[in-house]
Amino acid sequence: MNYSGVIYRYWEYLPLSRDIEVTTLLEGNTPLIEADNLRRELGAPCKIFLKFEGTNPTGSFKDRGMTVAITKAVLDKAEAVICASTGNTSASAAAYAAKAGLKAFVVLPKGKTAIGKLAQALIYGAKVIEIEGNFDDALRIVREIGEKTKVVIVNSINPYRIEGQKTASFEIIETLGSAPTHHSLPVGNAGNITAYWKGYVEWAARHGTSLPKMLGFQAEGAAPIVRGKVVKKPETVATAIRIGNPASWKQAVQSLGESDGRIDIVTDRQILSAQGLIASTEGIFCEPASASSVAGLKKLIRRNYFTQKDTVVCTLTGNGLKDPDTAARDVPPPLKAKPHLSDVLRLMKLK
Repeated sequence: MNYSGVIYRYWEYLPLSRDIEVTTLLEGNTPLIEADNLRRELGAPCKIFLKFEGTNPTGSFKDRGMTVAITKAVLDKAEAVICASTGNTSASAAAYAAKAGLKAFVVLPKGKTAIGKLAQALIYGAKVIEIEGNFDDALRIVREIGEKTKVVIVNSINPYRIEGQKTASFEIIETLGSAPTHHSLPVGNAGNITAYWKGYVEWAARHGTSLPKMLGFQAEGAAPIVRGKVVKKPETVATAIRIGNPASWKQAVQSLGESDGRIDIVTDRQILSAQGLIASTEGIFCEPASASSVAGLKKLIRRNYFTQKDTVVCTLTGNGLKDPDTAARDVPPPLKAKPHLSDVLRLMKLK
């Protein structure tokens, strides 16, 4: 069967009729990879799976929600869409708007967006506006534009974004045969953890499957939900979760409470260490924010939180090529050699 994107695949679970034109780049259908090497390295008693959303068309999970949001915008005869972004949303919005023939406007915090993500938004043809301020300032402005104009907001405050993102839960259950016992995610604007839980609950209501405990992890310098207060100047190397006032704060707390889950903090050092560990053990290059799900997992393993009966899924939200500069700063530089076999062999240090 030919794969046609998340809307066609999960139409019966989405608030869209079947007689509409769908804007899709064949998003979704991302791999769920059993991470045995990582499990052994961490000394984990539980099974670990990595849901790698970096294989989506623009390299992040945002594409799942954007196909639904842009499809609805076209249905509503919108001429333009707008988003605030730390990078991934802008790339996705710009790409899907281009596919749909819509104008796209992006509001970014100046100097706070990884170059790979900025390049995507620009090459897809979006009009990018950098502001002096952070993501929360950008989202405030975008909300005001949405109220005063007919431009459609495609951030996760748009409920159709959440509808698309929940489809990742369906894929996980279909692959495993049931829901995992725990699901670990990075938390920035908190739309994704909200969406995953929504998906698990809806699937369970129809099919009687179990529900996982949701585990969310925020960066130490951008942890408003954990600290219970807005962070006015969020800072973290994980740019995708550098958010001080999450739009889906209330929904995320509700998801964590209903699932008997928990939310915690991971440091930038722990995030970058996990990013390297995922790459060196499983051959998966994810962006820093993605690695916070595994950094948090490692933290809980050390607390003996899991048992042999548990199965944990960690969502890796985006591709490492989104932010290669950060990864390059934390790895050793290439070795230097003259153009001679003997010199290369010397550096290889083969026994």
